[in-house]
Formats: sequence, structure tokens, C-alpha cells
Amino acid sequence: MVSVLKTYKRVVGWLNYIVGFTIAILLFAMTVLIFWQVFARFVMGSPLRFSEEFARFAMVWLTMLGAAYAYRKGSLISVDLIQEIAGPKLTKVFNIIAFTLSAAFAGVLVVFGVEMTQNVSGQSGPSTGISMAWPNLAIPLAGVMILLNSVALVIDQFIDGEGENE
Repeated sequence: MVSVLKTYKRVVGWLNYIVGFTIAILLFAMTVLIFWQVFARFVMGSPLRFSEEFARFAMVWLTMLGAAYAYRKGSLISVDLIQEIAGPKLTKVFNIIAFTLSAAFAGVLVVFGVEMTQNVSGQSGPSTGISMAWPNLAIPLAGVMILLNSVALVIDQFIDGEGENE
């Protein structure tokens, strides 16, 4: 059973690696595109038509995937007063409760994110022509990643006891 749980953690770690790489690519693309937009507007006098909209779509993906990635790494803002006051056993219980509530929230993101993505799939961005389903798809995908990471964090509490972040 422990080997199955450790395999699950490895798979989730691999998925998080892919998400981290995707975040880096999106950030790089946004940086280059916005720099080129400013250059084209002020130096060449002819701004790009699609760059602002593409950057906005990339920002949605970056934010949603970044939140899921940071959640697994333990990099999100948190209030750790209870952890400082409580002992290690009570802290473990509070962590499991918090991870379970996060998983429930992720489920809400998935369900309503899929519904919203389906509702806007017929619309397209004005300058890029990209279906609005693509930027909205970031919401349920991030929900799935948060759900997978929540399960991995609960497993950490039982296997490692320390909440090791991979």
C-alpha cells in the first residue's frame, strides 16, 4: 500500500514538474510579447493587435497553474499560528482538515470551471480569434491539479509525517 502511495506522489511530482515548466514558458512568452508590444508601439509606431489579448489569456493560465504549483510546494500565504501553538499531532490533524477542504474547493473549481468553459466555447477573442474556452480551461485544469496535490499532501501526512513538499 505504501508503495502505491509513493508511486502516486511520484506521478503528481512529475505532473507538477510539467506544470512548472509550462509556467516558465508562459512567463517567458508574456515577457517577450509585452516587450515587443511596447517596442512596436513607441518605436515603430504600429502596435501589435493580438499581444495584449494573448498576454491576458496567458496570465489567466499562469495564475491558475501557478496557484496549483505553489500549493504543492507550500508557497502560498498561510496563517500558521495554530501550528505554532498546537503540538505535532494536532498540527497533523489540522493539516489534514485543511488539505481536505482545499480538495473540496478544487472539486468546485473543476465542476463549475467545466460548466463555464462549455458555456463560453462558442465565443472567441476579438483580436486573436481564439475560442474563449481555452483561457477558461485553466480553471478546471488547475482544480484537477489542486485536487491531486491535496491528496499528495494528505499522503505526506501519513507517510512522512512532515508534509514533505516535492
